[in-house]
Amino acid sequence: MKIAGQVAIVTGGASGLGAATARRLAAEGATVGILDFDGDRAVEVAREIGGHAVRVDVSQESSVAEALAEVKTRLGAPRIAVSCAGIGLAARVVGREGVLSTDLFEKTIRVNLMGSYYVMSHAAREMMALEPLEGGERGVVINTASVAYEDGQVGQVAYAASKGGIASMCLPAAREMAKQGVRVMAIAPGLFNTPMMEGLPKETVEGIVANIPFPHRLGDPAEYAQLVCQICESAYLNGTVIRLDAAVRLPQR
Repeated sequence: MKIAGQVAIVTGGASGLGAATARRLAAEGATVGILDFDGDRAVEVAREIGGHAVRVDVSQESSVAEALAEVKTRLGAPRIAVSCAGIGLAARVVGREGVLSTDLFEKTIRVNLMGSYYVMSHAAREMMALEPLEGGERGVVINTASVAYEDGQVGQVAYAASKGGIASMCLPAAREMAKQGVRVMAIAPGLFNTPMMEGLPKETVEGIVANIPFPHRLGDPAEYAQLVCQICESAYLNGTVIRLDAAVRLPQR
């Protein structure tokens, strides 16, 4: 798919991987809908790239439906949908003094997994109603997993489960939507320099970087955005989870 001239949506598009993706898609000629829980920051990014901002709570299907309807009205139906919205809360299954983390688990699943599913569902329905492009393609959905789905650390049961669900639904969703010309891909980023990482102490970040083989550094969100564009442009990429991780494998802790 040629990105130029297409409508794209990016959830979590106000910061981190999402903001980098929105900027790159716009630079490639797409018109981008910035969907984010932080409406003010979404407006700032949208103003910067000539897109349109919509405040959304991806954990609520009604909010996702309303956001997609607004994007369709303002920009047109999307052919590119990238889900970057997510949370990275950590807690042990059974913590100190027997405290459970079931509330955190449910919240993480709702935001990361259900949110991605809601966006994929509503975006794919809009794509399926579009006229096919050359080669029969109507659209592409790109969800964000994490290397934690395979290498989950202590305290990451909820996060790993949510990202594992995203990875697991990639192939069956791609097979289901193949007849309608909609591709489904997932990216599993490793350790990236995002707001989630920026909140950690310096010594913690240094310890994390020490485990990254090469390049021996945190990933740049622009590198995630680059892969998004490569997926959009490479029609034979479908139904696959791509690790973007500099060969890192997360240790136990």
